[in-house]
Amino acid sequence: MRKTSLALLLALLQLFASAQEEFVTPSRFLTRLPFEQLTGGVILMRGCFSTFPDTLNFILDTGSGGISLDSTTTAYFGLKPTPSDKTIRGIGGIRQVSFLNNHQLRLPDLTIDSLNFHINDYELLSSVYGERIDGIIGYSVLSRYILKINFDSSYLEFWTQGAIKYPRGGYMLKPFITTLPVQAARVKDERTIYSRFLYDMGAGLNMMLSTDFIKDSSLLQRKRKYYTKQAEGLGGKIDMQMTVIKEVKLGPYRFRNVPIYVFDDENNITSYPYLGGLIGNDLLRRFNIILNYSRRDFYLVPNKHYAEPFDYSYSGIELYDINGEVVIGDVAKGSPAEAAGLHEGDIVVAIDKSFNQSLGQMKIALQQEGKLIRMIIRRGAELIQKDFKIKSMKH
Repeated sequence: MRKTSLALLLALLQLFASAQEEFVTPSRFLTRLPFEQLTGGVILMRGCFSTFPDTLNFILDTGSGGISLDSTTTAYFGLKPTPSDKTIRGIGGIRQVSFLNNHQLRLPDLTIDSLNFHINDYELLSSVYGERIDGIIGYSVLSRYILKINFDSSYLEFWTQGAIKYPRGGYMLKPFITTLPVQAARVKDERTIYSRFLYDMGAGLNMMLSTDFIKDSSLLQRKRKYYTKQAEGLGGKIDMQMTVIKEVKLGPYRFRNVPIYVFDDENNITSYPYLGGLIGNDLLRRFNIILNYSRRDFYLVPNKHYAEPFDYSYSGIELYDINGEVVIGDVAKGSPAEAAGLHEGDIVVAIDKSFNQSLGQMKIALQQEGKLIRMIIRRGAELIQKDFKIKSMKH
């Protein structure tokens, strides 16, 4: 009996010592990487897959439960994925995926082993951003480290898990995390509603709410005007509505007159009523962020982008980079673009007499409320000028 009690005591002391050691072991710096911001503040970082020397473009995405590689990139490397019965869900559909198991992600001064990459087609994302998208980095990587993301200086740092001192002047969120982080927030318009939302740094928007949430909560004022827009995500394209709500409150931080998307969540990616929608990176980029998955700590510090105005512009067209040309995608009914006679498939040659603009520059040119846009397009063999005025969603 005495031997059993002593063994139990020693085991408890060892467990306590291990817990104490884990708690006091300081986090160590591993590597620092530059990143670029794509439309909506989405983070584009670079790394290498396995032993291949090619530098690839990855989107950093807290809304992804794993890590993935583009199907075209996979074929370029001559790799054959292993089929599986697993599926992934996105706003555009549900897909069964294959895997490249037990591979590496190589970053400067950091190699991450034993990763199972699922394979997906990111051709649409590449055309949306005008940059080759080779993959998405999500929970499989994020959960192993502490990440410090600085939007002021456009760099991110990887640190080991462990004790960390957070900077002053910020606020600690405590999201619920299984694989995807879920954060409570408050939205206000006709009514004030508290709900849970996916914390989604891979979404280039402020907030996206499901139509079920909007209807059941009676959140929006009846006078709110909706603007039709086509959005892109995992699984393809989907028509959404845009509008503006009075306020979004995340922790102690309040944002007024926030443009939002409203979508019909047919694939139940928000598992309504568990979630009302998601918070995207056009809002989250206004903070420098520390992601500490092991402690379920997301620490926000307002940065120089915090007070930047929101984009209320509405043209009614989507632009894509296809084979090096900027092509008009969907043209929304009743939009300024439709009234001007623009068609899906028109090739944009110039905006406001500037003939050397990139996709990103053209998108910025269309984000100026009240501005008269002079666009030259190519339709077949003909060059045509189309003029229209950018609407504002605030009015």
